[in-house]
Amino acid sequence: MKRINFLGSPMDVATMEETVIHIEKNLSEGNFLQHVVVNVAKIVNMRKDPSLADSVKACDVINIDGMGVVFGARFLGHDVTERVAGVDLFHELLKMSAEKDFPVFLLGAKSETVKKTTETVQHLYPKLTIAGYNDGYFWDDEETVVRKIRESGAKLLFVAITSPKKENFINKWRDQLGVDFVMGVGGTFDVVAGKVNRAPIWMQKNGLEWLYRVIQEPRRMWKRYLVTNATFAWLLLKEKRKVK
Repeated sequence: MKRINFLGSPMDVATMEETVIHIEKNLSEGNFLQHVVVNVAKIVNMRKDPSLADSVKACDVINIDGMGVVFGARFLGHDVTERVAGVDLFHELLKMSAEKDFPVFLLGAKSETVKKTTETVQHLYPKLTIAGYNDGYFWDDEETVVRKIRESGAKLLFVAITSPKKENFINKWRDQLGVDFVMGVGGTFDVVAGKVNRAPIWMQKNGLEWLYRVIQEPRRMWKRYLVTNATFAWLLLKEKRKVK
């Protein structure tokens, strides 16, 4: 996979297929991989949150999730063919894990959500071994949860906690988790459990998922996306002038 630097963040230019093959190869060889996806919000927040920036930069695989980043990278001359959406990669890795008999651990979201997610993925992938699961509300006793993950025998860990908590948690405990692969999946469990709907395909392909979120939760989301998207656009224009 080719690694580029975009607006101060390293990221890997890769297709979904290339990403899955790379992860499967390293898992088979027993190599540890710390994974993260980047989108517009994360790019913007990394510039004002050093801990988040350090956690992202420490990752072995940094996939481009948001179409805004794809379009922005192309605008600056990078050859980016496609996005690798976190929720789609999650399903591809579960499918691979079921085929290869790699146990997985699901961490994050509310207790009823992670339980429903566990039931759903077990139904979708009957051969999948789910070594364990835990909700995302454990901040008063992180060590106990880390020990639970380590003792579960899981090979892959998926962390569905909001940014930057999940990135910083993964980076802090990576050497004590006892897994070979760890990936932050944000709100993926809410989608899998049926609590949140994904944007229509045409909106996903055209970088309009943020608009779909605003339509769903206007009071909570409009200001966040207005500020983030405007900042991202300004950063792109400044960087474009440098390139010229």
